[in-house]
Amino acid sequence: MKTGEGTAALEKALDVLQAIGATASGISQAQLAEQVPLPRTTLYRIIATLVERGMIRRDPTRKAYRLGFNYLEMVRNAYLEPDLVAAASEELRALRDLTGETSYLAVLDGNQVLSLERCDGAHTQRSAASLGQGKPVYCTGQGKAILSALTTTARDEVLKGVVLAPLTPLTITDRRRLLAELQITQARGYALDDEEIRLGIRCVAAPIIDKQGQVRGALSVAGPAYRLTLERLTLLGPELAEAARRVGEQLRPDNAPQAAAALSVVPGPWAFHGAFPRWHAEQQRLYWADTLAPAIHCWDGHTSRLLTRLDLPIRAMELHPDGLLVAQAGGWSLIDWDGHEHPRQDVLGSRLLALATHPSGALWACAKSASGCLIGELSAEGELRHGWTLPEQVSALRWDAKGSALYALAPDSGDILLLRPGSPNVRRLASLPRGGGRLGGLALDAAGGVWTTQLEGWSLARFDADGSLDRMIGLPVPTPTDLCFGGVDGKTLYITSARHTMKLETLASAPNSGCLMQMQT
Repeated sequence: MKTGEGTAALEKALDVLQAIGATASGISQAQLAEQVPLPRTTLYRIIATLVERGMIRRDPTRKAYRLGFNYLEMVRNAYLEPDLVAAASEELRALRDLTGETSYLAVLDGNQVLSLERCDGAHTQRSAASLGQGKPVYCTGQGKAILSALTTTARDEVLKGVVLAPLTPLTITDRRRLLAELQITQARGYALDDEEIRLGIRCVAAPIIDKQGQVRGALSVAGPAYRLTLERLTLLGPELAEAARRVGEQLRPDNAPQAAAALSVVPGPWAFHGAFPRWHAEQQRLYWADTLAPAIHCWDGHTSRLLTRLDLPIRAMELHPDGLLVAQAGGWSLIDWDGHEHPRQDVLGSRLLALATHPSGALWACAKSASGCLIGELSAEGELRHGWTLPEQVSALRWDAKGSALYALAPDSGDILLLRPGSPNVRRLASLPRGGGRLGGLALDAAGGVWTTQLEGWSLARFDADGSLDRMIGLPVPTPTDLCFGGVDGKTLYITSARHTMKLETLASAPNSGCLMQMQT
């Protein structure tokens, strides 16, 4: 059989996929028919198959086709390191804002570099290199930055067999001169591309090195040579090096153990907006709420049952010696273990943002203030004592097992805050860029790790006790809302999720949205 024989259908499907992927804002069916000259029935059949396999998706608002979640997940698995992208996103935006030029994140792929992420500059005329496209390692700022940080053996392996072809009159084609420049780059901490891959474009880049000394990629800023003069690149170089250092500080090693894949959906009902999972150690049961179709569910490890239905949306829920303390939009109640509701005094009202129980049993709360929020121990009169005043609002609170540290989630800034009783100081323990989704729940494990979910981010993240991003775990739902640890050994992670804001198309790709999930950590 000749090469390519019998692949006509595959080529047609790839033509359709390529046409859709080449348009960032999506492409209509009419435009697709113009670009891919196929019989209408054939085009319809290919589109339907690609949609069914999750390779493309239809935007019902704009009536346009875009790349699907399965396609993006395949790309992510092939090239992207979730922690690298998450750690670099904020720095990319900062570099773009600082310079006005386009910033890039790139990684080494054989003897080429691939751009994984890009923040477009503010100017009409700017660098706009395609994401995922390979570029020579020897004549790009990103490539030279990465090469400069590799060991001699690793660098020689990359350059072995590479022909230093002149892409412009300024391309370095002498191997000895290239090695000398890499030594200079290593000493100063950043690399320069002086119109070496494309005339009229200059670039400055710095290597990203994790805490174990592994080279993970490079950050760069590129733009027209008339704006990015060599003098300006020299000034920007230290800024790139410092930004790359900050990214590297957040990364786990390449060989770090990955998250367990043993994630399963708990049998039982789904929720419009699941939240507030709470593990009762004595009963060996998990209680969680649907905040919008107000109800409280119970999972005993074998079966799920409805504990009670309520009349008003649930704002917060905490374990209580006699049941579950529930704050609703219209007041507070104690739900006993039989599901009976006992009204309580309404404290804090609509100001309430979050609740947390101290190991001593004291209830702590966060309430809105004119300039942010107040956090403190909640008295019977509704006063907050012995706490902190923050300039931003907090959506979740968690005490550590000893009661010596309180963790708070600030979703607007993407920060996880650390507060210690007796000290007025508030420390930013960790941060995730909002590009990965809005931070949701908060949980602590026995090793001091801090876990959080990412709303609209299809994932959850773990930070170690020092605040370094330890791992990110992909989930089969886009909106994981909250999480807690439980189970016989305390190592089962329970995760709630939501579905009420999802489009039907997304829901079809994530049918378990709203369900309770569990995962062994």
